[in-house]
Amino acid sequence: MTNKVLVIEDNDQNIYLVNFILEKHGFHVIQARNGEEGIRLALQQEPDLILLDIQLPGMDGYTVARALRKIESIKSVPIIAVTSYAMPGDREHALEAGCSGYIEKPINPETFVTEIQQHL
Repeated sequence: MTNKVLVIEDNDQNIYLVNFILEKHGFHVIQARNGEEGIRLALQQEPDLILLDIQLPGMDGYTVARALRKIESIKSVPIIAVTSYAMPGDREHALEAGCSGYIEKPINPETFVTEIQQHL
């Protein structure tokens, strides 16, 4: 069975890299460019995992994570913050908002799939 991953990210280079790595490892990737689109696609597509940038236009990733956690049908879907926010407390802030995990950017292509598979 192919795992369906929703990537909520606004940066073209990051989308390209994540998409390339995941598809190479057999994942089906769905892309959203902002929080509102991400929430809509999460409802429609019911992904197995959500990769969420924190620094998004409009609605930030913390707000998106909180909104996703309120939706019963996807409440248990792992949400992994993938972010350049790497200051003390940033990981905790993401986890408090409802994220299941935290990966710092820039991602390491050699370990990225292993890191997200821990949540599937």
